[in-house]
Amino acid sequence: MELFTELFFDSLLNAILISGLVVVMMMMIESLNIESRGGLFGGLRESRVGQVLCAALLGSLPGCMGGFAVVSLYTHGLMSFGALVAMMIATAGDESFVMLAMIPKDAVWILILTFGIAVIAGILVDRFYKKPLPTHCGEEFTVHEADCCEHDHHHDSECEHEHHHGRHLTWKRAIMFVGVGLFLAALGFGFLEHEHEEEVVEVATTGGINLLSEDWMNVLFAFLGVLVLGVLVFASDHFVEEHLWRHIIVKHLPTIFAWTFGVLFALSLVLTFLDIEEWIVNNTLLMILLAALVGIIPESGPHLVFVTLYASGILPLPVLLASCIAQDGHAGLPLLAESKRSFIFAKLINCVLAVAVGIVAILVV
Repeated sequence: MELFTELFFDSLLNAILISGLVVVMMMMIESLNIESRGGLFGGLRESRVGQVLCAALLGSLPGCMGGFAVVSLYTHGLMSFGALVAMMIATAGDESFVMLAMIPKDAVWILILTFGIAVIAGILVDRFYKKPLPTHCGEEFTVHEADCCEHDHHHDSECEHEHHHGRHLTWKRAIMFVGVGLFLAALGFGFLEHEHEEEVVEVATTGGINLLSEDWMNVLFAFLGVLVLGVLVFASDHFVEEHLWRHIIVKHLPTIFAWTFGVLFALSLVLTFLDIEEWIVNNTLLMILLAALVGIIPESGPHLVFVTLYASGILPLPVLLASCIAQDGHAGLPLLAESKRSFIFAKLINCVLAVAVGIVAILVV
């Protein structure tokens, strides 16, 4: 019972962390889109190659931040399915930090190689499949008439008719402000940190500062969170209620949190009673296929087994490469909540590609 309770609360904290990061990212994307009158992210539609490059670059960033951003853009129709696939190939989630710590030289080359594979795969996917997959969101980031009135300082009858044009301390604004503030406080005091494997070796430091620490990402998210607090203070009632509350908090947050917590808790129960590492060591010939299958799990954790075994000299490079291509850390969780069909198709492509690349790597290396 004690173990069950511990797993429950660990999953709950991780679900709060992931959902909070996703919401902060979505709020910033929404705000930037409105500030640019739809031009900032609307320009992505003009070039699918540009979308793929941007998604692959975001996916290559250590951690889940880039993956969350791409999922948000994809579910709102601002990035193609090929771009989504490229992100999921390029990203290794939180395991990027561990690889950079344990095998820094190899990690850099792996990230560069997966970036190149991601770009090529994303372009090919978009070339042969141009019809967008339906998403749970079903709507793009939109600029409403009231937003145009606010930025253009119009005061005609149509704008005056919009009763949300002013700025008032509503209960919705207050709830979001307090919620974001509490999330930032919990993040700053370390109450919502990811749990990583203990087999992480000491990394290089400069002036006593860990250059490869995930703390840098927490600082970045804290900065974004402060900007969101500013938006909640100065944005119009229309933007706060329609874009932030109705679209993000009411429509997205419950689904994302429910799926994230459910998947994390179920996986924690399974992984607690299943010794995956021992199974891997005893089935060396199936390593590449196994790496692809484990990569289906939308979780930062199982992939660490492959990183640790590779750093110990037990596994060859092709297996780790296949694992990096197949898995995408926590980035798949919000996608699973928003569009299960996209998640399944993207994972299928990633796993097939992971096996193919792994086999080719065995022949080449």
